[in-house]
Amino acid sequence: MRLLPLFLVSSLLHAWIGWRISSELLNWPAGTILLWGMLCLSALLMPMALLARRASRMSLLLAWGGALAMGLFSTLLVLSVLRDALLFLAWGISVLLAPESAWFDGLRHWSALAVLAAGLLASAWGLWNARRTARVVRVDVPIVGLPAALHGFTVAQISDIHVGSTIRQGYIERIVERVNALGVDMVAITGDLVDGSVADLQRHVAPVAGLKSRHGSFFVTGNHEYYSGANAWITELRRLGVTVLMNEHVVLRHDSDLQPDGANLVVAGVADFSAHHFDEDHRSDPVAALLGAPAAGIRLLLAHQPRSAQVASDAGFDLQLSGHTHGGQFWPWMHFVKFQQPFTAGLHRLEKLWVYTHRGTGYWGPPKRFGAPSEITQLRLVTA
Repeated sequence: MRLLPLFLVSSLLHAWIGWRISSELLNWPAGTILLWGMLCLSALLMPMALLARRASRMSLLLAWGGALAMGLFSTLLVLSVLRDALLFLAWGISVLLAPESAWFDGLRHWSALAVLAAGLLASAWGLWNARRTARVVRVDVPIVGLPAALHGFTVAQISDIHVGSTIRQGYIERIVERVNALGVDMVAITGDLVDGSVADLQRHVAPVAGLKSRHGSFFVTGNHEYYSGANAWITELRRLGVTVLMNEHVVLRHDSDLQPDGANLVVAGVADFSAHHFDEDHRSDPVAALLGAPAAGIRLLLAHQPRSAQVASDAGFDLQLSGHTHGGQFWPWMHFVKFQQPFTAGLHRLEKLWVYTHRGTGYWGPPKRFGAPSEITQLRLVTA
């Protein structure tokens, strides 16, 4: 019964898109039939995808169908709204300047076709972008007073993979292979690794154990871990050899040819910004994460959400690595992230703190990335 409102809302919105576009396809009956058939299937699949259970082949097919439909529907809805705004403006101009002109009828027809074509092309391109293995993005982070031993220290950051119905073992194996080819000093996994229980996804996450770096792999929880059984995943990741940091830190002693005796690097991690809504013991606390830390050449914080940045800056961290935003994942949502997070993507400065916001190595929901490519980030610490 809880799905009934979803079916109703989905049907109404799909019907509105069909009503606004199909009237311009009356001279093409086959096109009208295809459009309504596609919209009816999409309206059905989107809510049905919520019922999918990962254990059955049919459920996986439903999940895939619903996710693809969600991506196409989202773009068609946005474009249809923009088209109506354009037509309203054009209608006003035609009434004032050219009431006898036929150009407005032409605009209505061709803009309807443009919405369909753009929606399909953007979804196809977005699917290819989402399913390919993320490219490596290289970023230098200048740190004032960085010890010589830490100049050139490299971190591979992966984030927001969302292993689940459409992201499985093979996808993770390709990410691990690409990260290992970088030969970095440490790997940071900044949350939202999974969308599902350990029982459902254990074998699909297992390749994470194969990540290789000089100092190992470090993980912090994201909000989706709390939807999926955070404590069970913390135990599982530790079993796989990943260091999980829960409002705590470790000290890495790193040496180089420039400074053979080495220098300290503090790597701290906090639970997700919203973790206390699920478990009060997991309340995110950058200050607590740094308690007892020795003097170090750099203090690095792993925090899933960029919203941790202000407290991290006040606590005295030099660099924060975050994810969560997906960079918006696909147009036009990247323009709305800033209303919920201080940073959308890339390297930014907050007082004395550098914040790198990762666009995500996978995707959530629709297998679609358009205007916000996925990434595996290689960050290199350099002397400012």
